[in-house]
Amino acid sequence: MNLPTRAPLQVAHVALQLETGGLERLLVEFVRCADRASVSPRVICMGERGPVADDLERLGCPVTALGLAPGLRPRALFELTSLFRSECIDVVHTHNTKPLLYAGPAARMAGVPAVVHTRHGQRHGASRRQNFLFRLAARCAHRIVCVSEDSRRCSEREGLGGRRLVTIPNGICLDRFCSERAALDGPALFVGRLTAEKDVATLLQAATRVWREMPGFRLRIVGDGPSASELRELAWSLGLSSVVAFLGPRSDVAELMRASSMLVLPSRTEGIALTVLEAMASGLPVVATRVGGTPEAVEDGVTGRLVAVGDADGLAAAMSELLAHPDRAHKMGIAGQVRARERFDVRVMVAAYEALYRSCIAEVGALAA
Repeated sequence: MNLPTRAPLQVAHVALQLETGGLERLLVEFVRCADRASVSPRVICMGERGPVADDLERLGCPVTALGLAPGLRPRALFELTSLFRSECIDVVHTHNTKPLLYAGPAARMAGVPAVVHTRHGQRHGASRRQNFLFRLAARCAHRIVCVSEDSRRCSEREGLGGRRLVTIPNGICLDRFCSERAALDGPALFVGRLTAEKDVATLLQAATRVWREMPGFRLRIVGDGPSASELRELAWSLGLSSVVAFLGPRSDVAELMRASSMLVLPSRTEGIALTVLEAMASGLPVVATRVGGTPEAVEDGVTGRLVAVGDADGLAAAMSELLAHPDRAHKMGIAGQVRARERFDVRVMVAAYEALYRSCIAEVGALAA
């Protein structure tokens, strides 16, 4: 193992894909906010290039796409080992489970001084075999970063306790989403991947109830995913064709938030959703399910409303409350802005990670001395 003797540290972020999503937006912020005198980032994608690759390269960050198909791909281990050696990588930073399974051992084989892993989600629905492999690969990491205290508790239950666990909350670009005032009479808004975990089906059921009470109610759904066609059919069958607009992926989310009355996130599982933080920074009250790290961002009755998972009635009641009491909704939005500024600045997040990289390198150096 060769410890770095020069600055900046060569940091390789390893992710599964570079499609549009919360994790991918975080990668852009890691690059955009990096202290280039201290850290030189590059991104390695396990799959094909996605649209975020262009964003990263415009920021001067090299991107490598391995183009691996789904399933077990042993060659990835050797490709990553070779890449880490040839690029003289000092820190490998893996994001979520599959990249860790390959890049963690590859980093050790390549003699990379430090491995940092971020657990962005709850690993909801992981099998016993997957959990075993995760714990095995986690041994390669010098630090495991949890994005919420809930994520930390999940890690401890999986036997990953001790000083290797660190909590660094997700952050957002506050300047981009800062807004004077939400549109109190605007539509409700959902932003996210259209997957089963986001449970937009329950949101549509709730929207039916709200619309019956308040005929002016409208809902915008931003995003795409495997459940998109199924959800469109459900909206049609519920008679919501004139109520719900499926906007697909959008690059103007900040503007859409400024034109909305609230953000609604009915997820069945979450780490700590960037969408929630962005909505809070935009002055939007948030209606969300009480899962994962969401209650650490949304304070029930103060910055929004929290409801039980799968509770369409509770979701509808929370949305109706905010629509019926715009002054209350406005106060929640203002409280959310304050909370976002105090706790979820992406520059603070990136600086914390960069300090962690240096701490890991120093620790390894002390052990080698």
